[in-house]
Amino acid sequence: MKYISTRGVCAPQTFADAVLTGLAPDGGLFVPESIPHFSEDEISSWRGWSYEELAFRIMSPYMTGDVSEQKLREIIAAAYSGFRHRAIAPLVQTGHNEWVLELFHGPTLAFKDFALQFLGHLLDHLLEEREQKVVVIGATSGDTGSAAIEGCRRCKNIDIFILHPHQRISEVQRRQMTTVVGSNIHNIAVEGNFDDCQNMVKASFGDQSFLPEGRQLVAVNSINWARIMAQIVYYFWAALSVGGPQRQVSFSVPTGNFGDIFAGYLAKTMGLPIERLIIGTNANDILHRCISGNDHSKKPLVHSLSPSMDIMVSSNFERLLFDLYGRDGDAIQELMETFNRTGKFELDSTALEDAKALFSSCRVDDEQTLATIRDEYAVSEYLLDPHSAIGLAAGRQCRTSAIDPMICLATAHPAKFPDAVRQAGYPNNPPLPQHMSDLFKRDESFDIQPNDLAAVQKFIAANISV
Repeated sequence: MKYISTRGVCAPQTFADAVLTGLAPDGGLFVPESIPHFSEDEISSWRGWSYEELAFRIMSPYMTGDVSEQKLREIIAAAYSGFRHRAIAPLVQTGHNEWVLELFHGPTLAFKDFALQFLGHLLDHLLEEREQKVVVIGATSGDTGSAAIEGCRRCKNIDIFILHPHQRISEVQRRQMTTVVGSNIHNIAVEGNFDDCQNMVKASFGDQSFLPEGRQLVAVNSINWARIMAQIVYYFWAALSVGGPQRQVSFSVPTGNFGDIFAGYLAKTMGLPIERLIIGTNANDILHRCISGNDHSKKPLVHSLSPSMDIMVSSNFERLLFDLYGRDGDAIQELMETFNRTGKFELDSTALEDAKALFSSCRVDDEQTLATIRDEYAVSEYLLDPHSAIGLAAGRQCRTSAIDPMICLATAHPAKFPDAVRQAGYPNNPPLPQHMSDLFKRDESFDIQPNDLAAVQKFIAANISV
C-alpha cells in the first residue's frame, strides 16, 4: 500500500514513511492510493469477533509490506490492554433504535486514546526498527495532548512537545497533560487559541530547520494517517453490534477537526452500509455552514462549553475534498491557496451535491448543549459530557429514519468537563475514575510561551534530549 498527498506533488510513500512524515512535504495530507473494500458477506462473518480481532482485519490492508502480521497483532493487543471496559467500546441504548457509543474508557477518558495508544506502540516499533530518534509535536484543543503523552511517554526514541491554548481548555484536560512526569515530555501553553497552535505545528512541519541535525518531526494530530486508520475500527464494531451490515446505520459525530467523522466516511467507502453521517458542530460551525449552505469561511473563534471542538479550520476536511474533487491534487492546491489568501472558498456544484449525499449537519450552541445534558439525565440518569451531548442533539435533529439504528459517538467522559455538567444542573462534579482520583493533588509542569512561532521553535530546539 502506497500513500499519496492530497495536493498531488509529493511522490508516493510507504505506510511507515507516511506515518513518520506526518504532513506531506507539499503541504497536503497523506491518503492511501486506494481504499480496501469488503463485501457484505465478509463483514457479516466478523460478527462476534473481539475488538482486537476486528482491528487487525480492518487495519492490516493499510499496512501491507511495512508491519508484519504478528507485530501488528502485538501492537493492537498492547494498545487496548489498558482500557477499563471489557468491550473496549461499549454501546448504551438511549432511545428507540438509538445508541451512544462510549469511546472514553481508555487511559485519558477520551476517544483519542483509540488512535494514540495504537500510534504510540506503532512508533515505538518503527523507530526501534530504524534506530531513529524523532521529535513528536502536536497541538491540542484539550484531548489529543493527554492521549498523545500517555501513548508516547514510554518511547525512548521520542521527545514530545504538546501545544495547548493557555487558559482555554478545562482544568481536568490540562492536568491530564501537565502532571505526567518525564524528561522527554514538554507541555507548552501558547498565549493564543487552538488554531494558532495548529498553525504553528503545520508551519514547523513545513520548515524543520530549527531542529538539531539528524532529527525530524512526527505528527500526533489527526493529520497523521495512522490516527484516522485506527478510528475506522469502531464504526464497524458499533454497526455489527446493532445488526449491521444487514441493517443500515447512521452515525452522529461531534466534530471539530473532521478526523473522527472522516474515519466514518472511510468505513462507508470500505463497504459498511452507513445511511447518514451527521456532523455535529458547536458555535464554531464552519463545517455545518459549508455542508448546508456552501459557506466555507473563517469567522472569529467562539470559546464554548465544548472546547475540544473550538476549531475554525478543520484540517482533515482536505482529505474529504480530495475525494470530492476526483482526487485532483491541483484542484485541492488551488482551493487551499484561495482559503489561505481570502479566508474562504466555495465548493463546485458537483462536490457540494456529493457532500450532501454523504453528510447531514447541525449546529448546537451552548444553550442547546446544556439542555441536552439536563434532559437526558432527567429522563434516564445518563450523564453526557458537552461534546457527546452535541453528537446526541445533532443526531436527533438530523435523523431521517426511526427504523434504522442511529449511533451517537460519546467522545469524552463527563468528569473532564465538570463546569459544563454543573451548569446543566448536575449537583456535583462527576467523579473521576479511580486511576485518576488524585489528579488535583498532582504537581503540574508546563511552560507558557507567546503566540509566536519563532519563540516556540526556539523552546523546542533547546529542550530536545541529546
